Amino acid sequence: MSAEVEELTVEYTDEETGEVVIKELDKQVLSKGAWPTVMFFYQDRDPKTGEFSEPKVSLRRYRKMQGMFKPQGKFKITGKAQAEAIINVLKKWYNI
Repeated sequence: MSAEVEELTVEYTDEETGEVVIKELDKQVLSKGAWPTVMFFYQDRDPKTGEFSEPKVSLRRYRKMQGMFKPQGKFKITGKAQAEAIINVLKKWYNI
């Protein structure tokens, strides 16, 4: 948990092996305040091959409680096709 929204991350290193399991490529804070929303661009490491996956996106909502941000919800975009479908729907809805 973090006290500042800019410190939030999805990057994760296995404590036993020291290997990065989830590599954060980029992050965008979409909203701040007591209920911030952060979009992460990341890759996971395949435990069998050791290779990183195609990039994925995770939208995460946090809630500030007792001075720390705690996760409240998340949604994962697992591939390019799903991202394109979401983009197309948003363009249609917002008439872009």
